[in-house]
Amino acid sequence: MTGWLPVAPCTPDGCARHAGAVRAVLPAALLLLSGCALVLLGVACVPLVRLLGAGPRRRLTRRWARAVPQAFGVRVIVRPHLRSGARDRAPDNGELVVANHISWLDIPLVASVLPGRTVAKREIRCWPLLGPLAARGGTLFIDRDRLRALPAAVREIATALRSGSRVVVFPEGSTWCGRGGGAFRPAVFQAAIDAGATVRPVRITYRTDPHGPGITAGAVAFVGADPLAASLWRVVRAAGLTAHVDLLAPIPADAEDGRRALARRARAAVLGPGDLLQVRQTAVASDRANRPAESVHH
Repeated sequence: MTGWLPVAPCTPDGCARHAGAVRAVLPAALLLLSGCALVLLGVACVPLVRLLGAGPRRRLTRRWARAVPQAFGVRVIVRPHLRSGARDRAPDNGELVVANHISWLDIPLVASVLPGRTVAKREIRCWPLLGPLAARGGTLFIDRDRLRALPAAVREIATALRSGSRVVVFPEGSTWCGRGGGAFRPAVFQAAIDAGATVRPVRITYRTDPHGPGITAGAVAFVGADPLAASLWRVVRAAGLTAHVDLLAPIPADAEDGRRALARRARAAVLGPGDLLQVRQTAVASDRANRPAESVHH
């Protein structure tokens, strides 16, 4: 793993645990089958869906993306509720949607409310089920292992924003378990500044009690070297999971502030100002302790 890449101190053994009620094996297996079947159906239908007009295509994508977490047994609550037109249409100069990153579930959750082109590492293209779906859905794959590729990636994102597209990115650059969060990497915010786009922060939390405190349910955390199959099984076994998607006030991209200031503003909106220095020091210490076994999911 390249040393300059972001890394979280979260590990499957230390963070991805469920302390609440557990489903029996048979109901959990049925949920796993239904969720995977729905994902496969989405992959199979992409060529037909792309023949539809932009409006019907976005509405169908939103409904499918909303159904995916539910098929895996996760209830979804969105706040505030947006009108269909606000969900389907990005501003004329594009919209950069930035969210915290906890799980593979984050991707369909954001797509169910603000469908757009997702930025992801190129390795995801090879994932079973999710990889082909992401590729056919217009995902912007970037090579995170080569620092020289970063300027080209920023230009590609800026071009998509200028065309009026909505681009979804998880700027922490790695998944965290939800008990803490990383710094927002500033590169994608430069793309928003270059395109004059609006930045839309989104906060994602997972709970076992839908009305309880904002404590993230560890079962959904997809961190470290966690295999996708293990994460899927952990999610369907955990009973009572609720995903909260909070749509926060948009932030105009101001070139005078600079990309780092814009990244800090977005991070503060999503996660709170926090102690970023402590976060970075913890991440670096964990990286040194766990390399090379630990990998980064995005």
